[in-house]
Amino acid sequence: MSTWLDFLEEEFTCAIINCYNSSAPSSDKVLWRHLKCIIKNKSCLKNIVFITNACFELGYWPSHFKKSTTIVIPKPNKSSYNSLKSFKPIVLLNTLDKLIKKAIGERLQFQVVMNNFIYQSQLRGLKFKSTTDAGITLTHFIHTGWIKNMLTSTLVFDIAQFFPSLNHCLLSLILGKARFRSKVVNFFSNYLINRKTAYSWNSFSPHLFDINMGVGQGSALSSILSALYLSPFLHILEKHLKNLDLKISILSFVDDGLLISQGKYFPLSNTQLFSSYNVASKLLSKFGLLVEYSKTEVFYFSRFHGIFNPPLLDLLAIGGPSLIPKDI
Repeated sequence: MSTWLDFLEEEFTCAIINCYNSSAPSSDKVLWRHLKCIIKNKSCLKNIVFITNACFELGYWPSHFKKSTTIVIPKPNKSSYNSLKSFKPIVLLNTLDKLIKKAIGERLQFQVVMNNFIYQSQLRGLKFKSTTDAGITLTHFIHTGWIKNMLTSTLVFDIAQFFPSLNHCLLSLILGKARFRSKVVNFFSNYLINRKTAYSWNSFSPHLFDINMGVGQGSALSSILSALYLSPFLHILEKHLKNLDLKISILSFVDDGLLISQGKYFPLSNTQLFSSYNVASKLLSKFGLLVEYSKTEVFYFSRFHGIFNPPLLDLLAIGGPSLIPKDI
């Protein structure tokens, strides 16, 4: 069982250092620069630490922090604004709420690194695992294959509506499997429920709506909670592929996945990718998640110089489109 100590003042002073003073406030009208002044007062800082520790002891997240405002703004330079895709939501949260969640998120990041729960090839959104690491890892795969005179095929897939689709009950169970203490699991079980937001569009701002789903994209806790949610899926997927003798490597970038196959011939790699994608799609559905087939792509990496016509990978059998591979 992972140790969970009380929070220290230093965790909050470190969490606030890189916060932008110009960030938009929520209904509390408190900016980061205000909060930076407030926590310079030792008495105020101690009270914030006390509140955070009390929340974990009680397994409770205040309802005041569960309320947000969602501003719907148009994306710039769109030819038409008749589609929902031409707009994006910006969620404004209570500033003290954001500070506490930053401190909790930092603690969670280091806890999961210590207990080795996160799947080894989960990249981006995690400490010490950046987008640069993802590029270096893929480049290493490709060049290692070329040294062995092997071709590299990759299949990229996207999980549809990932952050809003995470199941709260399953996430609580996963936190337990990650060997967090019961008070941590109880805290997040309460943190995830009874959240509300008011949508604001120009002068339109109605009453609060329930948003009891997912983890809230953009929150300081979203990336680590979503990584925890996906870790069991990736571990199970790796085991399934190994049992089926499918020699596939897996990389994960939050809500995007990458299946990598290496071999002497692309048709054989296609077979491996097709079977692996089938297994991954069905396993994701058991986690309450769906693949967005329209965003699935296949890429080939070869040293061939000249006209190259890679074979078509047909995914119609599992509900997806036929993919025209891309040579890189």
